[in-house]
Amino acid sequence: MNFFDIILLPFKWIVSAVLWVFHELFTMIGLDPTSGITWVLCIVGLTLVMRTLTIPLFLKQIKSMRGMQELQPEMAKLQAKYKGKKDQLSRQAMAEEQMALYKEHGSNPFAACLPIIVQMPIFFALFQVLRSVPAAAQNNEAIHLLTPEMVHQFNESTIFGAPLFSTLMQPGNGNHTATIILALVMIVAMSATQFFTQRQLTARNMSDSAKESPMYRQQQMMLYLFPLIFAIGGINFPLGVLIYWTVSNLWSMGQQWWVIRNNPTKGSQAERELNERRAAKGLPPVGMTKQQHEEKLAEQRERAAAGQRQQPVSKKRQKQQTKKNNG
Repeated sequence: MNFFDIILLPFKWIVSAVLWVFHELFTMIGLDPTSGITWVLCIVGLTLVMRTLTIPLFLKQIKSMRGMQELQPEMAKLQAKYKGKKDQLSRQAMAEEQMALYKEHGSNPFAACLPIIVQMPIFFALFQVLRSVPAAAQNNEAIHLLTPEMVHQFNESTIFGAPLFSTLMQPGNGNHTATIILALVMIVAMSATQFFTQRQLTARNMSDSAKESPMYRQQQMMLYLFPLIFAIGGINFPLGVLIYWTVSNLWSMGQQWWVIRNNPTKGSQAERELNERRAAKGLPPVGMTKQQHEEKLAEQRERAAAGQRQQPVSKKRQKQQTKKNNG
């Protein structure tokens, strides 16, 4: 057992335990224990459990990303201050000032990766559990908490003729055509959901000033890079892992949509849309009381009226107005 396997061992126990619980539950309510649908539902259940547990990390991710957006103007000034300075002292001073800005705004550049980092051990653990199913079934062995009987049931289960442990490159003993088609569909679904989840965040929940920053350009690159990486790697992912990651992306998309809709970043398109909905209901904009909003509107009306009274008039128009009044 190598170092990587030692690290993944507790996570493989967790994966097998969650799959065992859901399989027992679905079998208890009458589903076929050898059906591919039953095992797909077990994998979906595993995904939902993991995503529920990572909700606090997701909220921390959103908070940190907003902090990063707010400090972009100050980061630009800092970069301009140290532009062209390559010496060690300058680089150290710049790094210290950057850390001070992160602390002041309560942001962390690594917090944006927390949900995906936490999921990766489960992802790889599920990968290894699924890949070990054929050999364990052949040897009549258990896979941690999955009993030999469950392993045989898992090994015999298929979805549209494709075993859940099969991959695009290794179709297994099932229907090869069905496996390849289903794997391609799932790879496209996984990559597409990854793309639209990231696009939703950058297109609607970033302020106009943040969209002019280097961070936005980096996120635009990642918008296309991440789905491409997953698409390339997906050819070696078992169908069960593709299902896990696609469901996880759908969860992220829905969770993110709800947060963006109801608690958008200040100055973003999503905030303007929220304020339009609030205005239609007779509510003040986000962050303002009704009295403050009414006072602001009254001030705007006064300024508009003052501007109309003080509008400059050309000499020609003054003469025409004088002739009209005298006439």
